[in-house]
Amino acid sequence: MATAISRVAGSEGSEDPLDSYSATVVRVAETVTPRVAAIEMTGSGRNGRFRVGAGSAVLFTSDGYLVTNAHVVAGTPGGHAVFADGTRSQVEVVGADPLSDLAVVHGRAPTATPAEFGDAESLKVGQLVIAVGNPLGLSGSVTAGVVSGLGRSIPVWSGRNRRMIEDVIQTDAALNAGSSGGALADARGRIIGINTAVAGAGLGLAVPVNATSRRIIASLLRDGRVRRAYLGLVNTPIQLQASAVVRTGHREGLLVVEVLTGSPADRAGLRAGDVLLSVGTTSVSNAESLQKLLFAEAIGAPLDLAVLRDGAELHVVAVPEEMTEKQ
Repeated sequence: MATAISRVAGSEGSEDPLDSYSATVVRVAETVTPRVAAIEMTGSGRNGRFRVGAGSAVLFTSDGYLVTNAHVVAGTPGGHAVFADGTRSQVEVVGADPLSDLAVVHGRAPTATPAEFGDAESLKVGQLVIAVGNPLGLSGSVTAGVVSGLGRSIPVWSGRNRRMIEDVIQTDAALNAGSSGGALADARGRIIGINTAVAGAGLGLAVPVNATSRRIIASLLRDGRVRRAYLGLVNTPIQLQASAVVRTGHREGLLVVEVLTGSPADRAGLRAGDVLLSVGTTSVSNAESLQKLLFAEAIGAPLDLAVLRDGAELHVVAVPEEMTEKQ
């Protein structure tokens, strides 16, 4: 009997893995929740102001700048934000970028300190993540799950054109209407994604916080928009055959599916069936790797494109134009 009692006592003193998991989620929730606001965007009409969109936003500067989704601000000039402590502030839209589904709004300086950004490039499938937002209008809601997948793509509309947001994080942390623009945090409370969409039961998507999204946010703060260069290519990733790997030193590339008539790529002589290997000195293997090279500084600057055509590597020079809503 004494032995049995001793075993029971010993088991009570052991650490339950679920307690450790809960402690992590609680700690992250306490860290992140004060830095996530519920926002409501409004418009004005003959009958006064009316609600246009609602969601969440993450405070990232001490002077009141918040990042959210472009589809949350929905082309409106402003609205209001409410923090977890009840602090309320009018906000105005600084800038929005539909192609990344990111937007920046600004209100008065809050009492909360800004959230810490992490880096989604270090994420692993299966890693614990915690979502904080205002789903269905329920402020300060916290859900936990794992990274279910990386490198996903979701479609967005820019003007009349359908484009893809690349390199999106997939998670099973529960997201609902109103979660958009909220935080996806890692186990240390760092923001590694901005929740953007619910693709189905148990399937949520978030725009990653990485070098590209930081650059987009900086452009929105500086210019109120993101200027991008345009080549006029429709492409898809491809693995090179062994013989091509030996000849070029590249294992992957972008297969050119279509070259748009009159585009910079067309004028440079690119053709459907070409495989784009590199731009300048940078190898390209997916849409994200190419898009990273096509920001404002690439507009009007000659780009050396290494291309595999009919088994031979050749170089062409393209001069990107500034992307417009029609492109």
